[in-house]
Amino acid sequence: MKKEEILNIFNNLMTLTHENELVEWKAAKTNFDFNELGKYFSALSNEANLKNKKSAWLIFGVSDNKEIGGTNYRNDRSNLDLLKNEISKQTTSNLSFIEIYEITETAKRIIMFEIPPAPKSIPVGWKGHFYAREGESLCPLSLEKIDRIRKDHVLEDWSAAICKDATIEDLSVEAITKARELYIRKNSDKAEEIKSWTDEVFLNKAKVTIKSNITNTAILLLGKSESEHFINPSISKISWILKDKDNLERDYKHFTCPLIIAVDELYSKIRNLKYRYIKDNNLFPEEVDRYDALTIREALNNCIAHQDYTLCGKINVIENEDDSLIFSNSGSFIPETIDSVISNDSPSEYYRNRFLVDAMVNLNMIDTIGS
Repeated sequence: MKKEEILNIFNNLMTLTHENELVEWKAAKTNFDFNELGKYFSALSNEANLKNKKSAWLIFGVSDNKEIGGTNYRNDRSNLDLLKNEISKQTTSNLSFIEIYEITETAKRIIMFEIPPAPKSIPVGWKGHFYAREGESLCPLSLEKIDRIRKDHVLEDWSAAICKDATIEDLSVEAITKARELYIRKNSDKAEEIKSWTDEVFLNKAKVTIKSNITNTAILLLGKSESEHFINPSISKISWILKDKDNLERDYKHFTCPLIIAVDELYSKIRNLKYRYIKDNNLFPEEVDRYDALTIREALNNCIAHQDYTLCGKINVIENEDDSLIFSNSGSFIPETIDSVISNDSPSEYYRNRFLVDAMVNLNMIDTIGS
């Protein structure tokens, strides 16, 4: 979000006559209790869900009576950014801040924490306890409010939502070309016909757009990097992190949309060395890759397909020097347990992002046979 937009939000919030369930002011001149911060995160997140708002705000450097005193809380920006990870470790579904903004007002530093709404049907807790607001007061989340949040579970498909102001100009030409290649590979018998389609026709046929309207799926897979804002507060990011044997970061890189291109760029960062070995009764060495490329493709694309984007999290690929890759995304595991997947030996009956999954199947990025 641009500086001018943040300042406008701050000024609008300052016009409120008092705090409400979606805004909390704290003087926090030098410090603030971390446990209290977590409680307010839980409360404001739950209230944002109940009031169907895109975010709630916790603001440091302003007292209850709107006096701007400024704050020295975590003056170092890198230390301030650590809060995102610290908070996520203690919240339901590892939810964290959408963003933490620093602004200057009357020559004094203000911190604005943007807090996402609780996910559909899931109240947000802090260390296993759930909080809410009653006017300006922090209180336990009542059974009535818990019931309202849980009943809010409608099988809405985030990935099929239309990005109101987006057009085909917000999609990457390179990504669309790549998508055509993958689509033709899956439908080789219609290659010549597919080549004759306009981009609009192709995207509709591949079920990436809906009646030429740009969807969240289209932005994720094919959007220009600068088009990510269309899915705000959700994000389209994958981080590759290389760690040594002591779990220290040696290298990293972040990738954003178009993810259809990003997956190949990320794969090129992975050190997929070749091993050589001698078979019995053979003097010539055989070669094998450390990691199977199709396995990496399957894991990474499934992270994209099944992430809960309403949690505003990103996908992580951790490469350890001890020869292991760890893939993670945001959201609960819908089949509940690995055992149930293995015992059923069949595809899931419900997908979190049905529209996105269908598009990725059409573009030959994933399959749905459940193997």
